[in-house]
Amino acid sequence: MKIYSLSELSKQELEKLCQRNQTEDAIVEDVVSDIILKVKAEGDDAICKLSEQYDKVKLDRLWVGKSEIDEAAAIIPERSKQAIDQAYKNIKLFHQSQVRTEAPVETMPGVTCWRESRAIDRVGLYIPGGSAVLPSTFLMLGIPARIAGCKEIVVCSPPQKDGKINGYIAYVAQLLNIDRIYLAGGAQAIAAMAFGTVSIPKVDKIFGPGNQYVTQAKIQIQTQSITAIDMPAGPSEVLIIADETANPAFVAADLLAQAEHGADSQVVLITTSEAFAGDMADELANQIVQLPRMEIAALSMYKSFTLLASNMEEAVTFSNQYAPEHLILAVKDPEALIPSISNAGSVFVGHLTPESAGDYASGTNHTLPTNAYSKAYSGVSTDAFVKKITFQRIDKTGLQNIGETVEILADMEGLEGHKQAVSIRLKSLKN
Repeated sequence: MKIYSLSELSKQELEKLCQRNQTEDAIVEDVVSDIILKVKAEGDDAICKLSEQYDKVKLDRLWVGKSEIDEAAAIIPERSKQAIDQAYKNIKLFHQSQVRTEAPVETMPGVTCWRESRAIDRVGLYIPGGSAVLPSTFLMLGIPARIAGCKEIVVCSPPQKDGKINGYIAYVAQLLNIDRIYLAGGAQAIAAMAFGTVSIPKVDKIFGPGNQYVTQAKIQIQTQSITAIDMPAGPSEVLIIADETANPAFVAADLLAQAEHGADSQVVLITTSEAFAGDMADELANQIVQLPRMEIAALSMYKSFTLLASNMEEAVTFSNQYAPEHLILAVKDPEALIPSISNAGSVFVGHLTPESAGDYASGTNHTLPTNAYSKAYSGVSTDAFVKKITFQRIDKTGLQNIGETVEILADMEGLEGHKQAVSIRLKSLKN
């Protein structure tokens, strides 16, 4: 990891450090645009061709049904089922707590306003399965979708080399009562759910993280269809703020946990202790060689960096500018920093709170905004699967109280029809 001193960097240099994968954007954009055009024009045929090209799998059909899901789930170890069950329980408990009924508000006598939630009818869940199969993502998306009450849940995940579905994905499907999984991955899966094919239904909103191609596909389909997306959630990233009390082995492990996601992942360390930075670098060297995905982690680490900060205020200021997907506070008094944090997808507080816990089983959602989008987006929650509809009811007293105000405002804007819609009612009440 390259090492920089925060106080010595110019504004332009800081902005450059906050950029992610900028040099590849144009290439990715062109590739994804071509994939979307193919899926729109050729539907299922395009999905099959692209699956053979990218996944090296020749498919006879684009989905697996309940019997195949049950068969795949049956062979996974009991211990794995128990771990998935525990994660399911924690995630469900946390997301159920987000369901709230809002009380009506009487804004003035006789004028009552309120909001009610309605589930999105048909949602699409993209479950990555390229370099790593992620049943945890299925839990993170499927559980709040079920809690919200979505009528239809369309699931797309890349096929395995044998053309079937992964057993862990299948077991999660059983827990979520999902009887069909579509064998499509990458940008083509996003396009299929956005526009629909003979096999894959069109959805109202697409959820799920992915690589740069998946993220770019989600961005492009927003301008080409009426399908919404959860957020532009791309390659994973973590930023760790550490002081002299941090454990170098813990921090090195946390950095590598993100680096092993993919070569395009980015990890950042900010520390107030130069001695700690050196100890952590030694730990990185010791731990990375033990990883089965060492080559991937090494590519990610090559593009990552360490910043030396003069104090915690300087460290938090850069963190807010960077706006990380994951933020770990490996410091003596992490709670003291919380009020200063304005931009982060999810925060992990203290030395004993690894980001991995949030990835899998603590209960919070791991589908989070990357690439500085945490400046404007939240992570996935139960709210992401519902719409909020406002209602209002005005009685006789209310119309008499609010009527003149509306008439005056309509008159100010020169909208006589708006004014008349109130005036005609007021006259009726007088008569």
